[in-house]
Formats: sequence, C-alpha cells, structure tokens
Amino acid sequence: MGKPIVAIVGRPNVGKSTFFNSIIGKRISIVDNEPGVTRDRIYADTEWLGKQFTLADTGGLDPGSNDELLVHMRRQVEMAIDTADVIVFLADGKAGVTPADREVANILRKTKKPVLLAVNKIDTPDDEDLILEFYALAIGPVVGISASHKRGFGDLLDMIISYFPESDIEEQDDHVIKIAVIGKPNVGKSSLVNRILGEERVIVSDIPGTTRDAVDTPFQLGEQKYVIIDTAGIRRKSRINESLELYSVFRALAAVRRCDVVLIMIDATQEATEQDAKIARLVQEEGKASIIVVNKWDLIEKDNNTMIEFQQRLMQKLGFLSYAPTLFISAKTGQRVNRIISLVNDVYDRFTFRITTGILNDCISDAMAITPPPSDKGRRLKIYYSTQVSVKPPTFVMFVNDPKIMQLSYQRYLENYLRKTFGLNGTPIRLLIRQKK
Repeated sequence: MGKPIVAIVGRPNVGKSTFFNSIIGKRISIVDNEPGVTRDRIYADTEWLGKQFTLADTGGLDPGSNDELLVHMRRQVEMAIDTADVIVFLADGKAGVTPADREVANILRKTKKPVLLAVNKIDTPDDEDLILEFYALAIGPVVGISASHKRGFGDLLDMIISYFPESDIEEQDDHVIKIAVIGKPNVGKSSLVNRILGEERVIVSDIPGTTRDAVDTPFQLGEQKYVIIDTAGIRRKSRINESLELYSVFRALAAVRRCDVVLIMIDATQEATEQDAKIARLVQEEGKASIIVVNKWDLIEKDNNTMIEFQQRLMQKLGFLSYAPTLFISAKTGQRVNRIISLVNDVYDRFTFRITTGILNDCISDAMAITPPPSDKGRRLKIYYSTQVSVKPPTFVMFVNDPKIMQLSYQRYLENYLRKTFGLNGTPIRLLIRQKK
C-alpha cells in the first residue's frame, strides 16, 4: 500500500509553500509574497511519530480576473479531493474569512475525506482570537498555526496522522500483479494497454495528452490476476502550463507508487531523452521492478546491428537501470507485445524474491573472498552477518563494525554480486548498512 497523501489547498498567498517547506525541512517550493508563485505541484515524503506520508503542495494557480481565479482554485481543490487521503485547508488568519475561502470550503464540504482547517499566521498567543471567525466555515477541526514559526505544527500533525490506517494492509489481493505504464506523452501507452487487453478499453489518440487520469483495468491470464494502469504522459516542467497537466503528472506518480512492475515506455523514433531519464530515475527511487519498453520499433530502418546499437545508446542515458530488461515492440502492429506479460511475471518473481539467512551469508562471504572489504585509516570493514528484511524490492540489512567504512563502490559491488548470483534482473536491490551493537 502506498504512503498516505496529504494535500495542502487554499487560495493564493495564504502561506501554502511556506507551510510545505517547514514540514519537509527543505526549501523545495518557491516562496514569494506574490500570489500564484507556485507553478508546479510539489510533493515530498516526510514522517511524524513514525508515520510516513507524502505531502503535496498544490500549485499551478494563474490569477487573472476573479472569475478565472475561482475556476483555477476550484479545479485545484477537486484534484486534491481526488488524489489525497487527508486534506489540509490553509487559510490566512490575519486576512480573515474571504469569499475565496468560502468557495473552497463549499467544495470540500462535499467530500467524504478528512479535512483539517489550518489557520495560518497565528504567530503569537495574542493572535489566537483570529481563529474564532473560521469556525463559521464548518469544515472540520480548526487549528491555529504559524508556518513561518512552526507554531502549532505538533497539534496539526497529530491530527493528520490520526486519520491514517492503523496498519499497512495490502491493497486488493496480494496475488494480483499491478502494472503501471509510464512515459512521456504520445509514446503509445494507451495503444499498448489496448493491445495487451485485446480490446479498446482506453481512449487512443495521436494528440499528446489524451489520457488525463490514471486508469486501472483488471484482467486475468490463466490463474494469474493483473491490474494494468494507464497513466498520463509526464511532460517536462516547462511544458506544464495548466493545473490539469499537473493533476495528470501527480496521478502518474501515484500510480508508480502503488504498482509492482513499471513498463517504462520509450519512443524509438526519438530515442531516450533527459525527460525519459528523469521518469526512469523516479521509478528506481520508488524501488519498483521495471521493464524498458521501446515502442514504434516498426518505424525504424534496421540492419543486423540496429538493436544492439540502440541498446548501447539507451544505456548511456539510463545506465542506472542496467538491471532492467529491454523489449523492442510495436504496439500498433503487435510485434513482441505477447512477450510483455511473460516478462512481467519474470521480474515480479525477482521483485518478491526471498532467501534464507544462511545462504545469504554464504554469498556475502564468497563476495568478500573475491574482493576484500575496504579499509580506512588502518581499520578494515567487517561484515558480521546479513539478513533479508523485506521484499518489493528485496531489501537486506548488513551488520558491520563501522558503517562509515562502507564505501559506495563496495556497496555497489555487493549489490551486483547478489544480483548476478541470484539472477535478480528487473528489480532494484536495497542494502541497509547498520552498526552491530
């Protein structure tokens, strides 16, 4: 199950980005006194009292006339309602209740999702009387905060996490393999989904950006059940000009988080771009099994070396995903599409790979015998023992004498040795280095 999503909504210039940055602890969102400065939907992972969640700072407001502003604001709130698990409605205590605040409250009142009204700019105890006016909005628990001074954050965060599930229960059936299809606009994602499903289940168009939402479609082959998720194309930031595009991007990212296997689609006629690399990096950081699918291969003039040379150029951009298998297809003609599900099953088996502690430690001992651990200032790294702690992806803990001696290059060596020994293609591997006490 993915991390809960907490969305911050509110009219312009109430301090949403300042609040976001204060919670995350980094200056990620642009902060300015001018309304509408946040032009992107920024999100980041954080935690409170051991509860992890994703905080989303809604942006994309483009103030013009009052009517236009309300349209944009309404759209932002509706997006937050659709994608978030908990909504923080931020208002400006110094400005009081405005017509725009009432507009947001009217929309939020219709949702069944938890809504917390955070009244910002309550900088001192003398400002607390300013909160009373906001109870008239009748929109849920009200708490006074100061985003710039972090005042009242503890109470607000306690309220937020109180709405999270008590346990991390797997969505749907544990035996269902969830597949997300992701990539730039117009690379053929919907065409591939339709080809896999064998029917026109998703709208297909040559116009980039036809798919505005992440669409889940369950299907079954033999005894195995699947859910395939067609996502909106992720554009470069400079091309995200409206809040609807931001919504599509956010839903695509959320789809990656809740899936098991990601099909990263590349347009063969354009080859891999920097945007493709950013999308692939996202998949790697989320720790998902992945397959690189090069589409429109039927449009490429070929000789005996075309595929090999393309693969080499691909790895120049996506070398960090060298463990992911690459499949050259044509969604339009069906070329090699029949191999995709078999490959999905294969990488899913590796994504859920488990090994006994004894065999794992034998493998690590063999790796250290071939290439001894590094040393620093006369102290050599000692790996006392290792154990697997989770799957999706396979995650191992190594207990050592001093984690600081573990060089990144040696950690990469151990990852590659494990991957080669156990055939862990298609899935990332995580090594957690801990000091033995």
